[in-house]
Amino acid sequence: MILNAMTVDVEDYYQVSAFSKQIKKDDWGSFTSRVDHNTNHILDIFAKHKIKGTFFILGWVAEREQKLIRKISDQGHEIGCHGYRHDLVYNQTRDIFNEETQKSKCIIEDITGKAVNGYRAASYSITKKSIWAMDVLCEAGFKYDSSIFPIIHDRYGIPNAKTTPHVYNTESGNRIIEFPLSTIGIGNKRMPISGGGYFRLFPYWLTQLGLRKINKKSLPFIFYMHPWEIDINQPRIKSSILSEFRHYNNIDKFEARLISLINDFKFTTVSDVLQMNGLWDAYNDG
Repeated sequence: MILNAMTVDVEDYYQVSAFSKQIKKDDWGSFTSRVDHNTNHILDIFAKHKIKGTFFILGWVAEREQKLIRKISDQGHEIGCHGYRHDLVYNQTRDIFNEETQKSKCIIEDITGKAVNGYRAASYSITKKSIWAMDVLCEAGFKYDSSIFPIIHDRYGIPNAKTTPHVYNTESGNRIIEFPLSTIGIGNKRMPISGGGYFRLFPYWLTQLGLRKINKKSLPFIFYMHPWEIDINQPRIKSSILSEFRHYNNIDKFEARLISLINDFKFTTVSDVLQMNGLWDAYNDG
């Protein structure tokens, strides 16, 4: 069976981009945190089913949940960086992005005592408009990125981007491995099939069919989720109809579907998948 990458974007329910107009980042500290409880629940699920994953951590969360971050690492999971305050890359200047990314990377490395090799942008916000961020990641010492979504979307996406893991050559001649979010072809369009809100929106059989289609090509897929997606008791935040739908749709079904997914496919960390598919060797030989 093909080994696929299991990833968790560790952020709290009030930190998502969908609620950024309603909740100021300066007010985050006033909200009741549920990220420790929810992430521990995910760790319990992973331990029960004996799988490892990659946890992309917000630096803001890491500062406040150091015991949790060490626990994730000590249980053998990979730790990656998810930025500092979930700011969209294309809304930042290069200098600010560099500063907050370096800050977050250092915070996590100081907590775990391990190098952070992987990065994932908030809301997959490395787009054509912000592709310069790839050079910043290389200069910061990251070896791989998983921020590019090869689809058309109102907030993110590079529709013509390569859809399989590969070594990406930046505009300035740097190199980084890119593991794009997984999609499948439908006619001349691409359908997102890799987790999160799409996992909740589509019936499980459709997700299963799409992911098996990827594995049948002897290719790995990458799956992503958030701790708040298994939390049916999280406080409700009033927002636009679209934002509320994206956040709350089928949350009550997520955990059961996740367990089905874990039983139907094989998973490990991003780094392990890259190693097994020769990407580390290709990166190092370049």
